[in-house]
Amino acid sequence: MAASLEMDANLAKRAGLLHDIGKAIDRYTEGTHSSIGVDIAKRYHEHPVVINAIEGHHNDTQITTPITVLVQAADSISCSRPGARRATLEGYVRRLEKLEKLVESFKGIAKTYAIQAGREIRVIVEQDKIDDLTAYQISQDIAEKIQNEMEYPGQIKITVIREYRAVSYAK
Repeated sequence: MAASLEMDANLAKRAGLLHDIGKAIDRYTEGTHSSIGVDIAKRYHEHPVVINAIEGHHNDTQITTPITVLVQAADSISCSRPGARRATLEGYVRRLEKLEKLVESFKGIAKTYAIQAGREIRVIVEQDKIDDLTAYQISQDIAEKIQNEMEYPGQIKITVIREYRAVSYAK
């Protein structure tokens, strides 16, 4: 009986429909779109098979049902078709460069690094010009400026690093 339930066509359709539900709000909520989707599905008492498909379509959990494998396959096929990803490589590189340039417009910034495909930006500040409180304020200001001036999928984590190093040499 369990095997027939796992291959239920309606559950498979539902899993396929809802597997990326977290993308609808991932810009406004912390976490991956999969984890956000799982939270939504649990809140609305979705079937465990659908929850496993949402969480498992990017291998974020142990796969417990063949429906999850089907959702993974369908997601991979969909992502690989021509035009599936709106951003071309050139557009992607331009977006990362724009992100880094936007951040470097702030005073006291030594270097910026867009990482995690542009979903995180690491900001190194000049420790002699920026104190800890200002570093925190800069992270808030950068987030606000990104929200106001850029279009991007999901959310971008801003990490401001202020480091002091004292170095001596024994001879």
